[in-house]
Amino acid sequence: MKTTLPLPNGVESLFGTRDENLRLLEQGFGVRLDVCAEGLNVEGEEAAVARVSQIVNDFGELVRQGHVFGNGDLNGYLRVMAGDAEVRLRSLVESGKQRSFGKKMLAPKTVNQRRYMEAIERNDMVFGIGPAGTGKTYLAVAMAVSALLGKKVSRIILTRPAVEAGERLGFLPGTLQEKIDPYLRPLYDALFDMLESERVEKLIERNTIEIAPIAFMRGRTLNDAFIIIDEAQNATREQMKMILTRLGFNSKMVITGDLTQIDLPGQMRSGLLEVTDVLRGVPGITFVPFTDVDVVRHSLVQKIVQAYERYNELNGTGRQLALRLEETAAHPTVTPPVSEVSN
Repeated sequence: MKTTLPLPNGVESLFGTRDENLRLLEQGFGVRLDVCAEGLNVEGEEAAVARVSQIVNDFGELVRQGHVFGNGDLNGYLRVMAGDAEVRLRSLVESGKQRSFGKKMLAPKTVNQRRYMEAIERNDMVFGIGPAGTGKTYLAVAMAVSALLGKKVSRIILTRPAVEAGERLGFLPGTLQEKIDPYLRPLYDALFDMLESERVEKLIERNTIEIAPIAFMRGRTLNDAFIIIDEAQNATREQMKMILTRLGFNSKMVITGDLTQIDLPGQMRSGLLEVTDVLRGVPGITFVPFTDVDVVRHSLVQKIVQAYERYNELNGTGRQLALRLEETAAHPTVTPPVSEVSN
C-alpha cells in the first residue's frame, strides 16, 4: 500500500536532525518514506501505513494547536510508539501535560520509561536499574515533585551513598555538609530543572525537601514522603536493608542504580545487587530494568554503553549480571500496593 501525506508545519521537528525521525519511522514501523513535491510518500503494509499516517496527522494537529516539540521530544515519542502499538502520539503528549512537574512538561521517551513512571504511580516501592542516561533519577525526581505539588506527600527525601571515587572526603575543603554536597549535586541539578532555584532553596530551608547521604537516615521512620535512593549500587548490604526499612505510612520509595558502575571498595558486596534476589516476588515492589535502548542523552552515550556491554561479554565479566537482569525483565513484579500515595 502507498499513500501521500501533506507535510504539516514544523517539518524540521518531524524529520529530526539529519532525518533521524524519518529513519526511525521506517525502522520502527516497517515502511518506506520519501519526500516529494506533493508531501511525504509512505509505502508498506496497510496497517503500518495507517499507523504512520496517524502519527503524522497527530503531529500536524498538535503543532496547529500550538504545541512545541523540544529537541529530541518526537524521537522519544516515536520510540515508545514503535514498542507499543496501542499508544498514540496525542495521548503521549497529553499525558505529559496532565502531570505537573513544576516548570517542566515531561512525557516518557522510551517504553521502559513509560513502564517506570506507571510503576511509580501504582506501587509503593520501585527499583529502576540500568545504565547511565536512561532517565532513572530525573524521572524519579519529576514524579516526586509532581506528588509534592499535588499534595499527595508532604515532603521529598533525596539520598545517595557518599562513596569516594578516587579522592577522600577529608581532602575536600569546608564543613561536613560542604564536603558531602558534591556527591549530592546531581539531585540538586534535577530539582533546579523542575522548580525555580528560589523555590527549591525555600523548600530545603523548611525541610520540605531534604537531601542527605544514606548514613543520615538511620533510626528514622519516613512517613508521608516521596523517598529517592540514587546511585544505590554503591550502598552496602547493611545500608540497603537499613534504608528500605525506613519506609513509613503514605510514602513511596524509588531506588535507582547501575549495577555496572559499582564503586564500593575491596570485596564489599553491593546491596542493590543482592536486593534483586532478596525482594523479587515481594508484593508491592516492582523492578523496572533499563537497557542501552533507553539512553536519552547524546547518541554517543548509547554507543559507549553498548561498547562496554560488548567488552564485558567478551571478557565474561558481565554475563552473570546480564542474565540476572534478563530474568528480572522477563518476570517483573507488578503487584497491587498496600497503600497508594496517588489516591
